[in-house]
Amino acid sequence: MKKISILIPCYNEVENVGPISQAVTDILKHELPQYDYELVFIDNDSTDGTRDVLRALCSSDPKIKAIFNARNFGQFNSPYYGMLQVTGDCVIEMVADFQDPVEMIPKYVHEWEKGYKIVIGIKTSSKENKFMYWLRTCYYKTIKKLSDVEQIEHFTGSGLYDREFIEILRRLDDPTPFLRGIVAELGYKRKEIPYEQPKRRAGKTHNNFYRLYDAAMLSVTSYTKEGLRLATIFGGICAAVSMVIALVYLVMKLIWWERFPAGMAPMLIGMLFLGSIQLFFIGFLGEYIMSINQRVMKRPLVIEEERLNFDEAPEAKKEG
Repeated sequence: MKKISILIPCYNEVENVGPISQAVTDILKHELPQYDYELVFIDNDSTDGTRDVLRALCSSDPKIKAIFNARNFGQFNSPYYGMLQVTGDCVIEMVADFQDPVEMIPKYVHEWEKGYKIVIGIKTSSKENKFMYWLRTCYYKTIKKLSDVEQIEHFTGSGLYDREFIEILRRLDDPTPFLRGIVAELGYKRKEIPYEQPKRRAGKTHNNFYRLYDAAMLSVTSYTKEGLRLATIFGGICAAVSMVIALVYLVMKLIWWERFPAGMAPMLIGMLFLGSIQLFFIGFLGEYIMSINQRVMKRPLVIEEERLNFDEAPEAKKEG
């Protein structure tokens, strides 16, 4: 009997982990009874009582498992690490707030049985904030044009991944993994299933501006070099324009020495403009350096504090 692993990363989802557990279990039992399954929650150091609910769920059902992180390791490391800990023939990743519809699970499995190693969900619309959806659309189109690697528009990471692909992820040894880019760059031929993203069932989203910016910059620094080239090209253009302007000013001053006051305003404006451009690209370069630094340090993806209902040997916990 094949085994399906459902991975649900969570952080402060006390109102959602119980209902999502029940919904996923019902889908698996009623629509996919021919499969064994496990439901794995990986908690990213919640502070709102989520862990108490998970403990109760694990004590009531041995098929429900939980990993408690020692602290918050970010929105990318935690689910990636969780994917390396599951034991199924495939793993389906989905969020705890019901924005990845549980009805997608049978659709993922159906395509998996056809032979696809990767089956992902693609948002075609969203019932959430329209402005944020439009902003994400602009981001996806921009990164798609800049990147040397194909980027998947409106792909959040939700989908089914075969055990063979999980083994590829295990061998990558990347301390700052970006699953969306890895799927596009290294993944097998995939099947994309469109869906409309519903509203959160309860609670507030944790995707503030800083988290969205962090995701965007991780994608940019991991899969594009156009930004650095743009800095070089733009710097060269500014230098050439500055030299032309300086030469023109010199000639005009020599010809009309008494009547042409050069003044300080052009110099100040030019200095402020070039200074601001330099600061922007220094910061941009710093993002690349920070990304390199995180990879060079080779720190673990996650440090566990506790895991529930796992039977494997302790050394398996260190993987990832």
